[in-house]
Amino acid sequence: MDLVLLTTFTALLFLLIAAAEPVADRLSLPYSVILAALGILIGGGAIFLLRTELTDALNPVAEAILALPIRANVFLYVFLPTLIFQATLEMNVRRMLDDWVPILTLAVVAVVVATLTIGYTLAWVSGLPLMVCLLVGSIVSTTDPSAVVSIFRSISAPKRLARIIEGESLLNDAAAIALFGLFMGFVMLGVPNPSLGEALGGFPQLILGGAAVGWAVARIALMLMGMFHRFELAQISVSVAAPYLAYIGAERLAGASGVIAVVAAGITLNLMGPGRLAPAFWVNLREVWRLLAHWAGALIFILAALLIPRLMGDLRAGDLGLVVVVVLAAFAARAIILFLLLPLLTGLRLSPKIERPYRIAIMWGGLRGAVTLALALAVTESLRVPVETKRLVGILATGFTLFTLIVQGTTLRYVISLLGLDKLSPLDRALSNQVVAVALQTVREEVSSTTEKYDLTRETVRSEAKRFAARLDAAVERAEAEDNAEILDRDRITLGLIALAGHEREVILQRFRERAISARLSEQALFDADRLIEGARQGGRVGYQRAARSALSYGPSFRLAAFLRNRLGISGPLARMTADRFEMLLAKRLILRDLHGFIDRRIRRIHGRRVAELLHELLNRRIEAADTALEGLRLQYPGYAEELERRFIRRTALRLEEREYAAMREDGLIGSEVHTELMSDIAQRRAATELRPRLDLAMRRNELARTLPLFADLDEPELKRLSRQMRTRYVNAGQVIVRKDTSSRSVYFVASGAVEQEVAGQTTRLGRGEMFGQMGVLTRRVRRAEVRAIVPTTLLILDEDGFRRVLKRSAALRRAVRDSIAAGSADVLRLPELMIDAPEPAKIEPAKTEPAKPETPPAAPPAPEPPAPKPDEPPLAEMASAAPDAPEQQEAREPKPLGARVRRG
Repeated sequence: MDLVLLTTFTALLFLLIAAAEPVADRLSLPYSVILAALGILIGGGAIFLLRTELTDALNPVAEAILALPIRANVFLYVFLPTLIFQATLEMNVRRMLDDWVPILTLAVVAVVVATLTIGYTLAWVSGLPLMVCLLVGSIVSTTDPSAVVSIFRSISAPKRLARIIEGESLLNDAAAIALFGLFMGFVMLGVPNPSLGEALGGFPQLILGGAAVGWAVARIALMLMGMFHRFELAQISVSVAAPYLAYIGAERLAGASGVIAVVAAGITLNLMGPGRLAPAFWVNLREVWRLLAHWAGALIFILAALLIPRLMGDLRAGDLGLVVVVVLAAFAARAIILFLLLPLLTGLRLSPKIERPYRIAIMWGGLRGAVTLALALAVTESLRVPVETKRLVGILATGFTLFTLIVQGTTLRYVISLLGLDKLSPLDRALSNQVVAVALQTVREEVSSTTEKYDLTRETVRSEAKRFAARLDAAVERAEAEDNAEILDRDRITLGLIALAGHEREVILQRFRERAISARLSEQALFDADRLIEGARQGGRVGYQRAARSALSYGPSFRLAAFLRNRLGISGPLARMTADRFEMLLAKRLILRDLHGFIDRRIRRIHGRRVAELLHELLNRRIEAADTALEGLRLQYPGYAEELERRFIRRTALRLEEREYAAMREDGLIGSEVHTELMSDIAQRRAATELRPRLDLAMRRNELARTLPLFADLDEPELKRLSRQMRTRYVNAGQVIVRKDTSSRSVYFVASGAVEQEVAGQTTRLGRGEMFGQMGVLTRRVRRAEVRAIVPTTLLILDEDGFRRVLKRSAALRRAVRDSIAAGSADVLRLPELMIDAPEPAKIEPAKTEPAKPETPPAAPPAPEPPAPKPDEPPLAEMASAAPDAPEQQEAREPKPLGARVRRG
């Protein structure tokens, strides 16, 4: 094909891509449907021009269009890696982990179910070989969610729903293409009906091999991008090469799935890139990939649609019936997943609930598109596939794609409207009326001040003010209507919490743009803010508080990192996660304190004083919890928080300095040469501040122990020895530390946070510097107490031998133990460790009698002397006070309450 003609046609395609989006918006149709229609018109028009006798002038153009080098490998090796890699970079992987059950169900389980349902149904109806039917099922199982996602976003559907669909589509393509490669191999080998186990036996190898190749390529790419950190274009070039190397390496070298390799490479870069690359570069990188994916997605749709007239050229009457069978089987498989399996997982609490209207929209929005056509084209191009098989696969895949685009795509918005998903709820409508009224009042004040400032014509101001006042009166009337009385305080609190979390998200983005926080921490903070929004939507105040506590808790990965450090000596993961937690808590504390002003400026005017005061209280609780968690880390690693604060001040100073230089350049005070030199100097200093100080993970238990009053009288050698015997344990709020009826082998000291102890129906709270578990260790009895953390808590744990040894050396610890069992049993008080500095028990002396004087009459006989106490028998007073208590009473006296509230249950 002539190069000039090919270039001209490519330029015209880009013009069509540019025009497709506004046309789709004008016609209220999905963007992909317009692209497919353009492709079909171009391909069909070219065939018509060649076959018609009306004119021959356009035959060269038609021949050039039909001769375009459109092959399946162009789609699979050029466009597909770009689309998949960009999707993984845009994913919020942490948020998708919350919905991993429905995502994997729709992506993997649904693909397998759809492939088997379509394959067996088609084989039963048509009599075709089972392997050919399964191949058709794998081809039509891929979905294009762009249409339904774009519509959901336009109607402000829940973000979780759009996230589930996006995650499904990404993994859906990977699973379907892996199955396609598996069945395609059997078809080319001429194996018509292998066993199902034989057919699926190679599936794990495709998945695991692709994941390994993608991870390795991403790590190498990150290493190269780190080496080129001063050259942004070089870093972007490395990122462009990564998905193609992963795809080709998996397909050609490892015999695995190239799509899985690209997914693994993108997820690895998504998780590790923000922490290793500059924040500004990470933003630019994602913008570049967003543009590349837009072009690739549009081109693959148009070019694939060009082939539809060619693929449907040999259509026969009986083929339409088979297309109907494929459509019905696909809908049946989708319905099984959405209306049977997902509700079952929700009932088992393995998946969040998805409302029925949204499930119907997901089912009807499962459009097929470019990937389905590309896989069908790959079958038709294979020389090792029988001709009749190629014809049937091409017609069935193309016919099913046309049905989804023409029927489902054009009616999707109507179905969503019919389900009521595009309508505001009564609560949202009432809130909207109040928001409009408040906003217009503010606008009136600002417009009035503006007109006075510019001294506008009085008649013009008066006429416009009259029009605006009419609009304002109508808005106030709607806001004060009886329908708006449905907004209860509970609903106002929920709406206020959603608005507060949304503003928190905006503050996080602003801090990231100002480089006050890194890209990785900003993603984690945005993840927490999204969970706050969804928690408030689903559970109101309780859901919001639950999400806030979850943001400060130690997750499974943190506990795994602590296990690796304590048991295997691998300290890298724990050091990195602890440093991240330090930085996140500092940033969170600053962000939360900025939210009080938003409550007073905005929420108070819309929802009233009571709601605003409650939000202030909830926000103060979050700040207090963040301070408590940060204090625990300060105690564990003193000095590191100060280094992070210094780094924050330096980065803020650089940002302000950069702003000043930009203002001076705009004012003409400095020229471009001077400004460039100053920016280069700032860039060098900023590169130094981007490096986070290294966290010394050596557990400073001796310094932590020194802060506890119980060990205040120990000397330095003894503290060091004690620190070597102690273990550190982090626990989340609500986590059970000690359970009832378990053996007592350790004593726990609260280094930071607070715990709650329940013994014999009594609840006692213990704070920093207190201990629990000592009575069980000293008496060697089964525990009768259950202890759980109230907030994220840091504990120091000492085993029985270490506790008894330090008890002999610490007078303060002995006093604390004796106070906790002041009315306890005598056998505990007489332990050698507790008797070191105990006061000597008072001895009872025998009564002394004076000898009778001779001149006086004899006195009455003296009373018998009380028997002297035996050496191994305690005095009576001590025995009376040492009567043994019941085990429950003994445990109840183990900790000493610090003025805490006691509940009886």
